[in-house]
Amino acid sequence: METRVLREITPLNENDFMYVANRHKKEFDYPIHVHDVLELNFVANGAGARRVVGDSSEVIGDLDLVLITSSDLEHVWEQHECKSEDIHEVTIQFRLNFDLSTSPFRFNSYKSIYQMLIRAKRGLAFPPQAIMMVYHRLVRLSSLEEGFLAVQEFFSILYELSKYDDARELATSSFAKVGVESESKRILKVKNYIDEHYKEEISLDQLANLVGMASTAFSRYFKQRTAKNISEYIVDIRLGHAARLLVDTSDSISEICWRTGFNTLSNFNRLFRKRKGCSPTEFREKYQKTKVIV
Repeated sequence: METRVLREITPLNENDFMYVANRHKKEFDYPIHVHDVLELNFVANGAGARRVVGDSSEVIGDLDLVLITSSDLEHVWEQHECKSEDIHEVTIQFRLNFDLSTSPFRFNSYKSIYQMLIRAKRGLAFPPQAIMMVYHRLVRLSSLEEGFLAVQEFFSILYELSKYDDARELATSSFAKVGVESESKRILKVKNYIDEHYKEEISLDQLANLVGMASTAFSRYFKQRTAKNISEYIVDIRLGHAARLLVDTSDSISEICWRTGFNTLSNFNRLFRKRKGCSPTEFREKYQKTKVIV
């Protein structure tokens, strides 16, 4: 039998726009999974739990709110060190068409929501101030019996959340298998080049020449636009590809190291542990433990 991540069969009826589950529980016990619908997941009183979204793994605080809009992005909330006897979780699963020619997103009024949904293909974690703004509205959503009013309220919540530019993308684009995005044509050109050539040696001068800039000016420009220096970004892309290979293949650690552009195994192991909080072997084992046979 083949081991795969569980694809959840959601309770969302094909004729319904959304499904809301409002529950109190003592533990996180659902395995790592994916599903075909979009999801906004809120957790209160879950401090110490570990949230895994793609190749991102973080221990959460008392409040957590994450939007996931990719049907292939693995995610799970694990018990880890959570000691709470009353974990409050509100999960909203919903359907939306991303086709700009046929969906409401072709209108300017929905532009910020659309951009947020695109970013959330990597998983999007919202800052505390955003969570506090919508906390009570999310909890109340499950009690709205009139479906039309519930959908209106949900879109209003999405709009409020879309105003927060400091929401954080969680999984790397290379792990989540999503295209790179940027409002700057220069940055987009460089990111696409890195995506295509990450296995090779890539120099700052090479990338600066690609967009007709001096190396120092380009380095500063890239940092201003992405909040990362160029070497950090290249390492993140390589590690995302490596993490995906650890999950999807049985290739050895050394094979994956060479296939993703790292020049030494020791450097690969060091950087992986620094960015992911565990060794490549531990990362693979963690995914295998939370997978199920289907």
